[in-house]
This record gives sequence, structure tokens and C-alpha cells, in this order.
Amino acid sequence: MAYVYLALAIALELSATLSLKLATGGRRAWYVVVVVGYVGAFALLSLTLSEGLGLGVAYGIWSAVGVALTAVASYVLFREPFTWVMAAGIALIIGGVLLIELGQVT
Repeated sequence: MAYVYLALAIALELSATLSLKLATGGRRAWYVVVVVGYVGAFALLSLTLSEGLGLGVAYGIWSAVGVALTAVASYVLFREPFTWVMAAGIALIIGGVLLIELGQVT
């Protein structure tokens, strides 16, 4: 169940972050989505931790996936740049999170 909570936390954080872009563009009603999304994301992250997933792993996955999905979604939705350097950075982030998770197995 921990990974279900974590996936939902990531989805809410992503929607809140993307809504922040819309809210700062003059559509202030989107701030409601921002606040609800971030509060919900932290609540679900808390549930993830209460299910026994380690903080380093949970936060690492949450932040890494959030960064990667935000970069891709902002490219698709807002036509923001996405370069090979950014793609390499995402690959390094994924590698780092995997190393952190594997490091807890030993």
C-alpha cells in the first residue's frame, strides 16, 4: 500500500506544480489546486512513511519522479525547453534513487 500512497502523492504534487504555472499566469483560481495538491501530497507522503517505506527511499522516489514528470509535462503543456542535457540529468537522478534504494537492501 505504501507505493500506492506514494504514486498518489506524486500525482498530486505534479498537478499542484503544473497548476502553479497556470496560477502565476494570471489565473488565480488555480491557486486552490496548488494548495490542495501540495497539502494532499504531503499527507499521502506521510501515509507512505507510516506504511513502513524508508524516508530516504520515499522522498528520493517522490522528488525524482516529480522532477522528471514536471520537466516532461512542462515541455508538452507549456512548450518549455527539454534538452538532451535535461534528459541526462533525469537519467542520473533515476540512477541515484536506485542506488539509494539498493543501498538499503544490504
